[in-house]
Amino acid sequence: MTYTEALAYLNSFINYENKNTYSYRKSFKLERIQDFLELIGNPQEALQCLHIAGTKGKGSVCIFIASILREAGYSVGLYTSPHLMDVRERIRVLRKTKDERRKTKDEFEGMISKKEITHLVERVKPLIEKYQRVSKYGDLTFFEVYTALAFMYFKEQRVDYAVLETGLGGRLDATNVVDPLVCGITPISYDHMDLLGKSLAKIAKEKAGIIKRDEGRGTKDDRYGNSLIVISAAQKKEARAVIKKRCLKEKARLYEVGKDIVWRLGRIKGEWQSFEVRGLKRKYTGLKIKLLGEHQLDNASLAIGMAEALEDKRLSPHVIKRGLMSASWPGRLEIAGRKPTIILDGAQNTASAFTLKEALKKYYTYQKLILVLGISSDKDIEGVCAMLEDIADKVILTKAWNPRAEEPESIKKYIGKPLEVTSDVKKAIVLAKYLAGSKDLILITGSLFVVGEARKIILKAVTNS
Repeated sequence: MTYTEALAYLNSFINYENKNTYSYRKSFKLERIQDFLELIGNPQEALQCLHIAGTKGKGSVCIFIASILREAGYSVGLYTSPHLMDVRERIRVLRKTKDERRKTKDEFEGMISKKEITHLVERVKPLIEKYQRVSKYGDLTFFEVYTALAFMYFKEQRVDYAVLETGLGGRLDATNVVDPLVCGITPISYDHMDLLGKSLAKIAKEKAGIIKRDEGRGTKDDRYGNSLIVISAAQKKEARAVIKKRCLKEKARLYEVGKDIVWRLGRIKGEWQSFEVRGLKRKYTGLKIKLLGEHQLDNASLAIGMAEALEDKRLSPHVIKRGLMSASWPGRLEIAGRKPTIILDGAQNTASAFTLKEALKKYYTYQKLILVLGISSDKDIEGVCAMLEDIADKVILTKAWNPRAEEPESIKKYIGKPLEVTSDVKKAIVLAKYLAGSKDLILITGSLFVVGEARKIILKAVTNS
């Protein structure tokens, strides 16, 4: 089997990331992935997992905590989604030792190789076909198969820790088959409402589904000994109430950023920001991260809380400091060009668009802002447009290749500024550069799919220049 054949086989499974409408409860069944994992030997049971759910910031928290663990000398499996440019980005193993450390040209350190994923697919294909013939719960999905491959790979790589990001929701997500050492809940906001629920409380209930009691962790009445620790970002009232209720039910200990873990911004300088954190156990000073925006201070603080919850002596303040500074997460307020400044950001709902707008005001100076915007059809298009159009001097509407992408012509009605329309991300970038002066800022946002395409185009242009 070649890599191309392996990829084609993986893409033959239904991929809900590319679907506009489907039934969440009918399509997502934990029993399906559980039965399949049992068939392949339950590789997830060999892993020490940190599990992260939420609406926004999951990937950033994952890379922060994974980088901290890697800096401590551990081998760390990292499973995230969606990918920006290459599906292999989703499965990575981070290692500190230089001769073991495989760096790609594109910052996705430790990405599974084409040879490795092809070998995994070759081995698992007969088992998938066997399972599909007898499954009581329907055919496996792309995300379920890829999650199983990640578990297999991490077990075979003998990782010390596995950091897992949920795909959608949490309760019924394919990653929710592990008994985590610690859970992280990032900010919960309105997204995927047609699937997870129309209210913040219903969405939070799905996300909080990763919080579950492990009877082997302690006694039934042990609320403060060996119970699961949950670190949550600051949440809106409705979401916070749901998380607290879930923790109480599952005998989990809850700590919150903004209450139990508090950060204070220091300096903003170029492409990094400094800050300090009062954590659960100590104060951390002189911290720096390359990911910009105050929301990233929330994410970094959440990761510090998760690191402290592990009670691992290797995770010293020095290790945490170095780990945070080494974290790189492309497509999140990423500077992809200068003169004009080009910013890539995957903001795709109203809350993340607001966060992006506030970060631009605080962290960047520019004369004009040219907004390149493409949004998926299942998002709050009107809300995202309302949030971003007032900071834009010119708007260029475009779309990604993804079938969920909304047609630019359909987005026009939500924009009250001068605009251009193109259904090609490359043409949108060319037009934006033509319109921008050297002191202007080009913002490419609205969807990780648009950002991924734009990043690939920009990197290719730099390589060829």
